[in-house]
Amino acid sequence: MKSINPDDFKVIDKIELTKLPTELQIDSDDDEKEAKLDKIQEKLSEWQDVMYAHNKYSVLICLQGMDTCGKDSLIREVFKEFNPRGVVVHSFKTPNSTELEHDYLWRHYLALPEKGKFAVFNRTYYENVLVTRVHPEYILSENLPTITKVEDINPQFWEDRFEQINNFEKHITQNGTVVLKFFFHMSKDEQRKRLLRRLENEEHHWKFSPGDLKERERWDDYMKYYEEAINKTSKPNAPWFIVPADDKEMARVIVAQIIWQEMQKLTDVKEPDLDDKVKANFAEYRKQLEK
Repeated sequence: MKSINPDDFKVIDKIELTKLPTELQIDSDDDEKEAKLDKIQEKLSEWQDVMYAHNKYSVLICLQGMDTCGKDSLIREVFKEFNPRGVVVHSFKTPNSTELEHDYLWRHYLALPEKGKFAVFNRTYYENVLVTRVHPEYILSENLPTITKVEDINPQFWEDRFEQINNFEKHITQNGTVVLKFFFHMSKDEQRKRLLRRLENEEHHWKFSPGDLKERERWDDYMKYYEEAINKTSKPNAPWFIVPADDKEMARVIVAQIIWQEMQKLTDVKEPDLDDKVKANFAEYRKQLEK
């Protein structure tokens, strides 16, 4: 399989989603993709164990995309070789009454990974500049002092939110959290096919919601707001990666490879050295255990 260069997917300059592919044209069958993913899974798992022992960094993986884009299956496949203590997945849904008593970032602060661990946010704080752009009436539930009606939500409100998110990510990255953000770029036609499969396959009926069709009607709005959010918040300390998502298997390989190569930039991560005094007493410890 052709090697994957993370920089090909990283958002460095302003992007237009309509000009970016939703499928990577690469000569590779499913068996090759699976074999490639297996190798990366193993390397990531071993690396995470070392990072856990090093205990200075944590990693936050942010996954965003339209319904059916493949986030859930990617989490299952990419992280399945991890030690369970090393990765925690958070799927953020509509804020509950307790969460709404705090600012919109509060619940995400609580879910940040501990040192030595990965956290995967399946939908993220970016919902607060995506879904709420399409449905600004949701902002009223936050009970903000300056917002009493939808008409109060002006362009500056969204600019402030982008700045708040950038500051949030700057704060956590300066304190040892590596932030990698992935947008699953799926075509509207591919989503149609996947929604149809949910209707046709009885085992997947539970995944289907009529609400998905309502959100699908706002596809163009979502793409516009995704594009704006990505352009305003892809920073060197917290980059966005645009992942072609029409091919689920290839998307998994791309994400895993990007994570692996980004982790290689943490050149100081290593297993801690054992205290010299402890090493000097190995013979005595062995005697005690052999009694």
